[in-house]
Amino acid sequence: MKFDKLPLSEDILRNLTDLNLFRTTDIQYKSIPSILRGEDVLAIAQTGTGKTMAFAIPIVDRIHSAKSSKRVDGITCLIMVPTRELAQQIGEVFNSLTRHTRVKAFALYGGLEQDPQIKKLQDGIDILITTPGRMFDLISQGFVNIDNIQTFVLDEADHMLDLGFIEDIESIKRKLTRGHQTLFFSATINPKIKRLAYSQVRSSAIRIQISPEDPVSKNVSHFVMFMEMDDKRFFLAEYMKQNPEGKFIVFVRTRVRAERVATAMARVEIASLTLHGEKDQADRSEVMRKFRSGECRLLIATDLSARGIDIPDVTHVINYDIPEKPENYVHRIGRTGRGFNKGLAVSFCAPLEKPQLDEIQELLGKEIDVIKVSRVDYSMIVDPPDLDQSLSELIASEEARIKNKGKGKKKKYSK
Repeated sequence: MKFDKLPLSEDILRNLTDLNLFRTTDIQYKSIPSILRGEDVLAIAQTGTGKTMAFAIPIVDRIHSAKSSKRVDGITCLIMVPTRELAQQIGEVFNSLTRHTRVKAFALYGGLEQDPQIKKLQDGIDILITTPGRMFDLISQGFVNIDNIQTFVLDEADHMLDLGFIEDIESIKRKLTRGHQTLFFSATINPKIKRLAYSQVRSSAIRIQISPEDPVSKNVSHFVMFMEMDDKRFFLAEYMKQNPEGKFIVFVRTRVRAERVATAMARVEIASLTLHGEKDQADRSEVMRKFRSGECRLLIATDLSARGIDIPDVTHVINYDIPEKPENYVHRIGRTGRGFNKGLAVSFCAPLEKPQLDEIQELLGKEIDVIKVSRVDYSMIVDPPDLDQSLSELIASEEARIKNKGKGKKKKYSK
């Protein structure tokens, strides 16, 4: 559906046009009308399908339509997210939507000086996007007042549960004494998430579940390649060289691994950036700026970043290390194929990582297609002379082979 068919103000439609957004995704089509009507919404949708815009558009529209001037009477919408990167990302989305409107939004998170943030709060905002830690600090100091909250949004709720934020969520809900709308968005669902969701929304809440049978977006083609752990750096280097126009996010388990992979790439003259929890907020913001602008086309990150990167032109995701939590596979590869774009994800699997791969395939309910590498090709990648077939050509030929097999059902995975 086109956005101009929805009951949105001309100012919001103008902003969407400026962002080159004209048609809704499935989650936006199903969520926006209910949110505009003030209903509670529980939405489960794949990563990269436009969940943030699904709640941002109606929230900004409702606040804008209810105000006659830019005067602010207090925070009326609170959006809680698990990480700084996600708070920053969602803040940018809201800032793009509030142009030409009477709405003020602000992203509040740790790692930055408090004084400028406090000044921004004192100047007055309508929408607060925040992580629990910094928000509770400023509530206790008297700088954040949530008495007037009319809409409460919990985004990436599954990750918030993983990080142990359930008590923080329940604490905030207890502080919201007046009637309010609750919006609950997540990319994956499990029994714990269901219990949390049902405890936070009204019994009449609208429940929306997009493509529950396959948590991976149809825009992402994903494969696995088997190799020795110590050979992964050779495959990554070759793949980077064979895709000079590509924009890559490479996921590793730990910050130490991230720095080691970056060092290995530097030895073969491939520039990279690293993103992990040991970097301070200024460094993390600068890394994201450089990657977003295209100054560097390779970002090596830990799972800290899997939920907070929304860059439309990421062409490839490489799981250099197989994730320990199966759900993180979905979030990692969802960093490519954003919106209406196509993306490619490849997982490098060493023998010791096969149990984690089994868990991922069990979560997906099917086997991940394998890119087979012959002994000759393998040896040429690890100890290259002149390659007869590049790694990118192997992947392209494997995609073509799988496509030509027909569109019959894949067999279900079983251990």
